[in-house]
Amino acid sequence: MPEQGQILTNKYNGDSFKFLETAKSTNGNHVTIEVTLKSKGRTVDDHIHLIQDETFKVTSGRLTYFLNNEKHYLSSGDEITLPKNLPHNHYNTDDEPVVYTQTISPALDIDYFIENLFGMINDGKMPKGKLPFLQAMVTLKHLDSPSLLAKLPRGLQKGLATFLAPIGRLLGYRAIYEKYTGIEK
Repeated sequence: MPEQGQILTNKYNGDSFKFLETAKSTNGNHVTIEVTLKSKGRTVDDHIHLIQDETFKVTSGRLTYFLNNEKHYLSSGDEITLPKNLPHNHYNTDDEPVVYTQTISPALDIDYFIENLFGMINDGKMPKGKLPFLQAMVTLKHLDSPSLLAKLPRGLQKGLATFLAPIGRLLGYRAIYEKYTGIEK
């Protein structure tokens, strides 16, 4: 279960997330994490949050973000909100780490997803940092805070998740694993 002050660290690249506020501590209003990205480049594909907005405030370094088919930069003290339903991404392109605070609203189950993600990464279950295809379909279908890939039609992704998620569940895939979070979805 995500807890305030909990730090998750990617053992392969040193990236870390510290929960400043959890869904539980904000009554589901938002989740706030302090992120330190040591890795360079995109670690996830361009994506769309269907329900949640993300606000970023840079503490040190420079955060690169992609929005409206353009690359932008935030430096120390800069802040931006990336609204739901718009394709975006955020990452580090510099040699030095970037540290920022990220707030995701509403919280839904995003803190469990983050905790789950780090568990899977550290257990070697995410080759090249990507969810295996069936795992992604189960996650899309059963997560309360879904995201879609920006480059594929939404209907196709939702249709594939509807059809393939039950197969993934039969094969043991879960959107959230009890091993990493204390709950299963």
